[in-house]
Amino acid sequence: MMTDTEKMPYIPHTNDELQKVETVFTIENVLNEVMRILIVEDEKGISNFLKEGLEEEGFAVDFAGDGRKGLEMASSNDYDLLIFDWMLPGLSGIELCREFRKLNQTAPVIFLTARDTVQDVVFGLEAGANDYIKKPFEFDELLARIRVQLKTRSGEQTVLKLGDVEMNLDTHRVFRNSKEIELTPKEFSLLEYLIRNKEKVCTRTNIIEHVWDIHFDSDTSIIDVYINFLRKKLNPGGKEKELIHTIRGVGYITRDK
Repeated sequence: MMTDTEKMPYIPHTNDELQKVETVFTIENVLNEVMRILIVEDEKGISNFLKEGLEEEGFAVDFAGDGRKGLEMASSNDYDLLIFDWMLPGLSGIELCREFRKLNQTAPVIFLTARDTVQDVVFGLEAGANDYIKKPFEFDELLARIRVQLKTRSGEQTVLKLGDVEMNLDTHRVFRNSKEIELTPKEFSLLEYLIRNKEKVCTRTNIIEHVWDIHFDSDTSIIDVYINFLRKKLNPGGKEKELIHTIRGVGYITRDK
């Protein structure tokens, strides 16, 4: 939360100024959307170890210490992957996973458990988990399992389309009607997030948490600045169909038609 003495974000007007703002508002210079992970674990030693390790690998990590808080966070935020301990206060990991799936959530879930019988594994998978790892475990093994789940979920899609806009994630090039559009890294990440979520309302909070990996309690005006830059670059003459639409008081939505 900003205090009265803190300055509001400076609104850039040129590409050089925009590059400077990118340096301030991004934690690390990444080209792709930041993947967000929720850890629900009541043992602080394990949760702190996982949080530190995953953040070093470039993930954005949130933490809950019990099942009920975990369900609250999982249902009110958009996570790319969730890690549940099997034995949790409030709601067990099994109960948490079942309730999470009842919300029609499809993000992959990995269980942390000391149980390893076939019956326990089947029980966890039938509750809605995608994978499990037995305690104690090596961090590298968990990291490998996380990457497999994220890779499987993404389907290795390398070209995204929005109307007549084509975005190549391998080459980091964007075209509209076969004409290349030059974007800064942060503009590219923002457009990628919007296209991946087309036909869905993207709130300003979700955008800034996924694209900038920053938790903003109030001011998100920097998003409006970048949306304006994107609109001008995607439709410089104002003659093409508008693809990014404002949902007043909420955020933005992209539509093909």
